[in-house]
Amino acid sequence: MMRRFLRTTLLAAALTALTGVLPAFAQEMVVVATRVIYPGETVTTDALQEVPLRRQLNNLASIARERQQLEGKVAQRTLLPGRLIGLTSVRNAYLVETGTPVQVRFVHGGLEISIAGVPLQAGGAGDLVRVRNVDSGAVFTGTVMNDGSIMVSAS
Repeated sequence: MMRRFLRTTLLAAALTALTGVLPAFAQEMVVVATRVIYPGETVTTDALQEVPLRRQLNNLASIARERQQLEGKVAQRTLLPGRLIGLTSVRNAYLVETGTPVQVRFVHGGLEISIAGVPLQAGGAGDLVRVRNVDSGAVFTGTVMNDGSIMVSAS
């Protein structure tokens, strides 16, 4: 393992010396935190910094490479300064919160029914959440929409 690292480092140094150009993996940019970001905290661009990748990674697709990939997301675990940020370390912000009344819609053809419901779990856009009908007490599932309402489909 150490030999491979040394060989890659020496090869990169030789290529740089001969061509004056850094190897491709050294030119890749990644995003790191500039301060500690705690779980549940919304990630802002001023807390992020783009830095060049110093070592080759097997799965670069799982690491944040642009600030826009993280902006407005919520940290799921503590993000430490100077460390790479995995895309699974953040989640979309919740649009519906547990216990906060929302509009629930059912649309089928020309029929549209709207009721008041209370989510039994928090969820972001596209998440499937359980909802209780305020009037009848019935519990059902629906999909959280971008506008913060919940859409129920016929099953």
